[in-house]
Amino acid sequence: MIHVASLTYTYPTGKKMEFPNFTVDRGEHCLLLGESGCGKTTLLHLLGGLLRTTTGNIKIGGQDLGKLSEAGLDDFRGKHVGFVFQKNHLITALTVEQNLLLAPYLSKKPGAGVAEVLSALNLQGLQSKKITTLSQGQAQRVAIARALMNKPDVILADEPTSALDDKNCDAVIDLLMNVAKENQATLVIATHDSRLKSKVKRKIELR
Repeated sequence: MIHVASLTYTYPTGKKMEFPNFTVDRGEHCLLLGESGCGKTTLLHLLGGLLRTTTGNIKIGGQDLGKLSEAGLDDFRGKHVGFVFQKNHLITALTVEQNLLLAPYLSKKPGAGVAEVLSALNLQGLQSKKITTLSQGQAQRVAIARALMNKPDVILADEPTSALDDKNCDAVIDLLMNVAKENQATLVIATHDSRLKSKVKRKIELR
């Protein structure tokens, strides 16, 4: 599903990151591990088409991301990639339900049921709540719910459990893995959270 070869990225500052070659099969789950500054978030953004590679290539489901226009990347990402960011990027003027329904609306792809996804993340009854009334942990789980609404082929998660207690950490990682399994989606998680190491067998170390 994901194939990375000879990949580098150069920041505007001139700093250059080199990434290992790897393949993640359809339905496989893996962790991206490494010290701060090793490029985990950058690699996720490259995989999601949010950044352009400097050299090398990334293929997702056989599609070379480097050959897509910006509009093509937006369309591809909306239909095939679910992204859980470190910062939730939720729209504070909208309710929880309205934030979730944006994903299928913008991608023109049928989504999962709002109540179903919220229930799986212990967020029952919050559909009509404004984002500003939620706790940090609740907002993070809503952001995860939004990423799963389109039942994506690839789920990219950047530190999805860092703000969560043990109970909700287990709920979030179990939901991510279960949704990925149900949809045969590839799951890639960048994390410092040692609690996840026993949950996911495949690990890719960045240096």
